[in-house]
Amino acid sequence: MAKTSAGDSRPEVVVIHYNAGNIRSVLFALERLGIQAELSAEPAVIRAAGRVIFPGVGEAGTTMRFLQERGLDAVIRSLQQPVLGICLGMQLLCAHSEENDTACLGIIPQEVRRFRPIAGEKVPHMGWNVLNRSANSWLSAELEGQYAYFVHSYYAEAGPYTAATTPYGGQAFSSVLRKDNFFATQFHPEKSGSAGEQVLRDFLNHPL
Repeated sequence: MAKTSAGDSRPEVVVIHYNAGNIRSVLFALERLGIQAELSAEPAVIRAAGRVIFPGVGEAGTTMRFLQERGLDAVIRSLQQPVLGICLGMQLLCAHSEENDTACLGIIPQEVRRFRPIAGEKVPHMGWNVLNRSANSWLSAELEGQYAYFVHSYYAEAGPYTAATTPYGGQAFSSVLRKDNFFATQFHPEKSGSAGEQVLRDFLNHPL
């Protein structure tokens, strides 16, 4: 069990190590919460973790091939403990991405689309934007209306697994998802200040 700086017990956390950017920022964010997470690509280590974080910045097709070549796609699909996908990690948990017509992990049956620019808005969607919690969201009530940091050109459509939405491109897209033990955020909690820290706490403390 990892320990907080105050001595409280926390579940052991493993961050999946693969060919994605921004992984170190996630480790640093966890350290600020007093959690020493393990970075690993070993299936046995990942499966034994109390909780798993699947972060990422990159391109969907290349990343799926990397996961498949190392058997990590099957590992992720098999996980029974709480799993948090972040940014590309969230998109890869979905069924399919328009980014290079990529078949993803298929854990959350949602489609990932590319933003079509409209007047006054650019692609990628970059910067701070608001979180609007859905009914029965796993996010704390205090996160309603808070702002998080986004950098992405593709988005998951709103659907039955949406836990929060954010407006952009003339629509409300899924900025947070959940299906069973799989949680996900399109934004970067590790770059979202106090709101992002609360999102990580919500995941780390959420009972199943």
